[in-house]
Amino acid sequence: MNSHDHASSIKQKVALSPEKLKRTVDYTDFEFETTEQVPTLTSIVGQERGRAVMNFGLNVHKVGYNIYVSGIAGTGKTTFTKSIVKEFAEKDTELFDWCYVHNFEDNYKPKALQLPVGMGRSLKEDMEKLIHDLKIDIPKAFSEESYEKEKGSIIRKYKEKSNQVFEQINDIAKQYGFVVRQSGTGILTIPIVDGSPINEEEYQKLSGEQLKDMNQKSSALQERVLDYTSELRNIEKEAKETIEELDKDVALTAAGFHIEELKKKYKKCTDVITYFEEVQTDILKNINDFVQDEKESNTNPLGKILPQKENNIHSKYGINLLVDNSETKGAPVITADNPTYYHLIGKVEYESRMGVMSTNFSKIKPGFLHYANGGYIIFQAKDIFTKSFAWEGLKRALLHQQLQIENIGEHSGLLTTTSIHPEPIPLDVKVIIIGNLHLYQLLYHYDEDFRKLFKMKADFDVEMDSNLENMTRLASFIHTHCKDHQLLHFDRTAVAKIVEFSTRLAGHQNKLSTRFNQQVEIIYEADAWANMMDDEIVSAKHVIKAIEEKNYRNNLYKEKLQESMIEGTLLIDTDGRKVGQVNGLAVYNLGQYSFGTPSRITATTFVGQNGIINIERESKMSGNIHNKGVYILGGYLGQKFAQGYPLALTAHLAFEQSYGGVDGDSASSTELYALLSSLADVPIDQGLAVTGSVNQKGEIQPIGGVNEKIEGFYEVCKNKGLTGKQGVLIPHQNVRNLMLKDEVIDAVKADTFHIYAVKTVEEGIETLTGIPAGERNEFGAYEENTLYKKVADKLHHFNKISKKEDKIE
Repeated sequence: MNSHDHASSIKQKVALSPEKLKRTVDYTDFEFETTEQVPTLTSIVGQERGRAVMNFGLNVHKVGYNIYVSGIAGTGKTTFTKSIVKEFAEKDTELFDWCYVHNFEDNYKPKALQLPVGMGRSLKEDMEKLIHDLKIDIPKAFSEESYEKEKGSIIRKYKEKSNQVFEQINDIAKQYGFVVRQSGTGILTIPIVDGSPINEEEYQKLSGEQLKDMNQKSSALQERVLDYTSELRNIEKEAKETIEELDKDVALTAAGFHIEELKKKYKKCTDVITYFEEVQTDILKNINDFVQDEKESNTNPLGKILPQKENNIHSKYGINLLVDNSETKGAPVITADNPTYYHLIGKVEYESRMGVMSTNFSKIKPGFLHYANGGYIIFQAKDIFTKSFAWEGLKRALLHQQLQIENIGEHSGLLTTTSIHPEPIPLDVKVIIIGNLHLYQLLYHYDEDFRKLFKMKADFDVEMDSNLENMTRLASFIHTHCKDHQLLHFDRTAVAKIVEFSTRLAGHQNKLSTRFNQQVEIIYEADAWANMMDDEIVSAKHVIKAIEEKNYRNNLYKEKLQESMIEGTLLIDTDGRKVGQVNGLAVYNLGQYSFGTPSRITATTFVGQNGIINIERESKMSGNIHNKGVYILGGYLGQKFAQGYPLALTAHLAFEQSYGGVDGDSASSTELYALLSSLADVPIDQGLAVTGSVNQKGEIQPIGGVNEKIEGFYEVCKNKGLTGKQGVLIPHQNVRNLMLKDEVIDAVKADTFHIYAVKTVEEGIETLTGIPAGERNEFGAYEENTLYKKVADKLHHFNKISKKEDKIE
């Protein structure tokens, strides 16, 4: 068989038929005409594994069984998490209302009250009513005639006792020549001269002997009446206490009825009953807060009302309703969209009064965890881990199962300002964090608290099986979006194109992508094109238009590269044959858009001991994976050609006109073909491009981006002119990943472009050169007229030259 026949034979063997280049969806398989006829989506499409883990995790009510939802962006993690948590939240659950109230023993430590749902709001209203009623009833009780009579009677009684004692004191005083008068500061003794009390002027005229005598008598008198003055003070004290008891009885009569009624209403709430008793005790201690003294003026000299008492009453007896679950249906589900430390844990606010910052229990504000208590809270990992102290605050709350509101400054030791310290509230919440796998692994290995708290990981896959059931569910997904966002409905031809687009995203003919965000973009844009064309329903042409226009918006850089190749600025040959030169294929990822483009790879070989030199590595432009791929080439050459003698070879490999970094091993087979071509001095068909990695055994291994790579080379060939001999060599394992554009498939059908699937280096080099690779005979030598025979001869020749040089040296 001559080389031409052999080339045709091997190409026919590895060539792919058009049917294998894409999985085409037959729209007639769908039983509906439009998505209007399919049911609304009730659950996420695919993700059976994630669903099972979430179901189990949400059913486990044990400490530490919080859930980390892992997966790449756009797979519907957040939507699914919210929907399944909402389902669980509809189940019956025990919730409570939470209030903060004044602590009458220590006002720096407000007390927390737990109440049945709805009772928190009721308590707040009842205490407001109580304050209002007491401000009316207590002053009214003290203005009653009976109270005035009782108080007057007490005053008269003790006044009489006081007068009797005073008369006794006066009788004694007369014996010493004095008269006694009462004053605000006590008892005054006034000397009597000539039968009458003297005044200040007369007192000043007294002689020294008279003054001395008076002082002696006054001292003696003070000793005599000392017991009587003590009795007067006791009478005064007793009178005051009796009036206070009367006031308490009157106030208790006014307030006790209201408080007793409240006790009956909240009899099942032990903490609330205790609080009512403390309120009653405090009211009786501070009756004056409710009673306006007749002598007091409630206005200042400018006539402005002074609200101190009013504020004091409300600041002590008001209710801070922190969490009100009266309107909550089922368990609360909170999506923490901005979980700063204070938004998460809650905070104590301050207000400025005359330049002084002050606060009290009414300034305590709840956080997300308060609202979620008894239910579920959902975080995005990127949010909770980028907010200062938020993650530490969340961990502390979950580890201690309580919510302690505290100032960040105090927590970090940076602030020593006195503040209130609210009583902690018990915490019962299921936390779901949505993030990626890389972050999960970092947390699992470096944060031991994370391992304790998040025992469940729900993985979200990027793909699902491509079957009629999932295709129909994808149609329901489209229907739901059309309904929710007022889009035109899609007919089944449009659904088929969306399914094909999903398959291309998945990169597998038997899979559908679960990256729904990209599919939703096409759905929206197809609807927009249908509206612009004045069509009443979205069909296949609109989906195709949406995909094409989306690519057009993002492919400017690709077009510039194509222009450079057409103009000859970037050197790419798509015709002819050259030694040591192969078209490799690379993928550029620009975020929303990826495309493939060819790159010339060349090899030169000569005598030496340096082995294979990767020029990209030497110039520090090669990544580790690419370096590994080059090292593998040496292993393959050694196995094939250095069994009887050492390799005396120096080879240089280069990506021509590469001005950026090179990484990945998808070009390793390409580089090996260039090396073999250079060693055998056999030209390679430049109309063919190659992608695929290789192992040391010469097996071709699969790569990524196969569709983009094929399409990229096809466009270059089309722009330069299709010859009918051009095509791409791909690993045979990548056939299942093919979802090529219709234009490429049409070219293959027309026999103007070809796709070859190769399994081994031997198949690949034969396809590229048209010459058999060759096999070893029984003597270990390669067959004549084969490419490997030429390579072996060249390497043997290099070895001889190397030995001669060694002898000369």
